[in-house]
Amino acid sequence: MEVNRTKFMQSATALGMLATLKAQAVENAELAAIKNPDQLNIALIGAGAEGRILTEACLRIPGIRFKAICDIWSYSQRYSQRYLKKYGHEVNVYEDYRELLANEKDLDAVIVASPDWMHAEQANACMEAGLHVYCEKEMSNSLEKAASIVHKQHETGKIVQIGHQRRSNPRYIHAIEKLIHEVGLIGQVTNSTAQWNRARADDLGWPKKYEMDAAMLEKYGYDTMSEFRNWRWYKKYGGGPIVDLGSHQIDLYEWVWGVNPKSVIASGGIDFYPNHEWYDNVMCIYEYETPKGMARAYYETLTTTSHRSFSEAFRGIYGTIEIAEVPQRGNAVLREAQAPDWMPYVEQGLIKAEAAPIRQSSTKNVAVDVRVSAEAGKWPLPIDLAKPAHQPHLENFFNAIRHDIPLNCPVEKGYETAVAVLAANRAVATNQKIEFKELDFIA
Repeated sequence: MEVNRTKFMQSATALGMLATLKAQAVENAELAAIKNPDQLNIALIGAGAEGRILTEACLRIPGIRFKAICDIWSYSQRYSQRYLKKYGHEVNVYEDYRELLANEKDLDAVIVASPDWMHAEQANACMEAGLHVYCEKEMSNSLEKAASIVHKQHETGKIVQIGHQRRSNPRYIHAIEKLIHEVGLIGQVTNSTAQWNRARADDLGWPKKYEMDAAMLEKYGYDTMSEFRNWRWYKKYGGGPIVDLGSHQIDLYEWVWGVNPKSVIASGGIDFYPNHEWYDNVMCIYEYETPKGMARAYYETLTTTSHRSFSEAFRGIYGTIEIAEVPQRGNAVLREAQAPDWMPYVEQGLIKAEAAPIRQSSTKNVAVDVRVSAEAGKWPLPIDLAKPAHQPHLENFFNAIRHDIPLNCPVEKGYETAVAVLAANRAVATNQKIEFKELDFIA
């Protein structure tokens, strides 16, 4: 039988790369055993906007040393290399992540912050090379690819954190684990709502002198420079705003209720940006069958108005926790009038009473609408985060490597969120209610 020479060479190259990665894994393990255990050497794949945010957070963590960066765009390479050099990190620069993995000999971990469609390929290759991985969300814009990260992690045993950073934020841990789960401050949580809305904006541009030519773009799977810069809007590369923004907050619903959704319905469309492929406005409702009964969560992401910006509210029968990653947008509990006395919780330091509740007036001859049962006062949360929002999540990842502590968002949890969030786009496309089965959330 005649063998196609091109396919043979491709297969041989793939096998050779796999052998190289496995050899690198052994060498990395040997080097890790003899170097300073307090220092972790890391590389960054994807030096764009998100990569820079993660870089800034890493620079604040003791013992983290950047050794290499990788990006296909020379502009991002140049920016990150210069920025890291200012802080004493001399890094090697790569265009192709495979060259980085083949040449860097003393890495412990890699941060994958490239566009969503490349996460699985790159994260899996890093694990094959014996490296731990911090993978930005979404795990992938494809459930099949997201599942491959779970399978590869199980196969290699490497530590993989998915970038849902609210799960490591001490304010969220306090609000959900302590106030909702442990002491039941707001009682049974029956509903939740969240949104991430942004004002109208033009597509991202780029410095013309750094424009990639057609051959370079084609080499890495992009049709145009505009698609490369605005990849989140295109189905090949991302999942649109509901995935890019919504997954951070939709992930919280499962945390609050401890179960994955039963169903989702959604409405949305390409209402304002005709040159995009993904929906610019999406509104959806998730249903959760909790041990205490049915609960529902509403979520919206709008890109034509910034009204209400981004925040979450967990609504219980005794009160509502309003919270946001930026405290100025949400940082308090609103008390229902029929709630038990909250002063014992103030005495325990679980909430503050600085903004004392305004009780209904007892003045005679003043009509009071009995339907208004909530007190107007807000009871502030006592936890502050004096760090960049991503830093605690990265610290959790690095401490898992150093001290074998549990991850706050392992691959299984990240996959469950991907299933829930990607379904919202399907619900919009089909105009049908998506019903989930328990097996849907297992990769």
